[in-house]
Amino acid sequence: MLKKTRDEILRLLEEKYKDTKTALKYSSPFELLIAVILSAQCTDERVNIITQRLFPKYNTPAKMLKLTQDEMEDAIRDCGLFRAKEKNILGACRMIEDDFKGQVPDSIEALMKLPGVGRKTANVVASIIYDIPAIAVDTHVFRVSHRLGLASGQDQETTEEELEKIIPREKWGAAHHWLIWHGRNICKARNALCGECMLRDLCPEWREAGKKFKAPNR
Repeated sequence: MLKKTRDEILRLLEEKYKDTKTALKYSSPFELLIAVILSAQCTDERVNIITQRLFPKYNTPAKMLKLTQDEMEDAIRDCGLFRAKEKNILGACRMIEDDFKGQVPDSIEALMKLPGVGRKTANVVASIIYDIPAIAVDTHVFRVSHRLGLASGQDQETTEEELEKIIPREKWGAAHHWLIWHGRNICKARNALCGECMLRDLCPEWREAGKKFKAPNR
C-alpha cells in the first residue's frame, strides 16, 4: 500500500473517532483490569452488566479475595469462559496484594505477570490508565487493520508491530480505539456496512470485490 493511501486512511479514522474511548465502565485501575479480563470472548455490554453488580461490593483486590471460588463463578457466570476467568481474576488479585502492595502494576511487563493478563490486556490497561504508548490488538483491531491493508501479520503480535511502524507513537493508544469503533460500527465481522464506510474507496478489499463482480464488457 502506498504511504499516501495509508496516511489518508489513518487521517480519516482519527477524524471520525478521535474522541472515542473504551466502552467498558470503570472507576479505578483495578476495575478496568478486571473488566478487560472479563471482556475476552464477551461483549463490553455484557461485561458492564456483570461489573455493575460486582464492583459496588468488590472493587479492590482485597475485597474480591473474600469471594470463594464458587461465589466468584456465580458472580460472572453469564460471561464466556467464566471458570477460567474466575481462577485468573482471583489469582491476579492475590498477586497484586502480595507482590504489588495492592496496586495495579504500572508497566506492560509487570502487568503481564498477572494471571489472565496477556499482551492485549496489558496494553489496554497501560495505555488507558498510565498513558503508556501501546496498541492493543483485539479481534476488531486485527480484522479492520487487515481489511484496510494497514497490516498483514498472521498473529496479534506481528500485527501490533506492523501498526506501531506506521502510526506515530503518541497516537498508539488512540488508534486502538479508532480501529475498535470502526470495527464495531462499520467494518463488522459479518455483514460489514461497506456502503456507509468513509474508507470504501481506499479499502483494498472493497476494490478487489469491485473487480470480482464488475460486469464484463460487451
